[in-house]
Amino acid sequence: MVQLLVCDDHAAMRRAEVGALEAEYSVVAAVADGRVMLDALCWTSPDVVILDIAMPVMNGIEAAARLKERASKAKIIFLTVHEEPEFLEAALAAGAQGYVIKSHLVSDLRVAINEVLAGRHFISPCLNAR
Repeated sequence: MVQLLVCDDHAAMRRAEVGALEAEYSVVAAVADGRVMLDALCWTSPDVVILDIAMPVMNGIEAAARLKERASKAKIIFLTVHEEPEFLEAALAAGAQGYVIKSHLVSDLRVAINEVLAGRHFISPCLNAR
């Protein structure tokens, strides 16, 4: 089963993500910031890391860059409210393969996971329409 690590500073959002994904995937950890996510890699081997951008302690962009510095094989998907192009560009530059807008979690997140696992990129279609 595909293993996911969820990282979002909002507890309710973490619960919503886990609830939306746990029937189809194995959620090995759900944490509140980028530093804890990096620590969790010591005891988990996720196939996909789902990151928020704006988090305390270590934001998602920095966490993604550090994940790639560690040569992790985990695919990175950002799940965020940020629809501005500069955030998308920063996420891709940090190594993200997916970028999902939180308001499209239900319609886009599973698709994004499957796409990145197949070696493709996924960006929420609402952003591509711009």
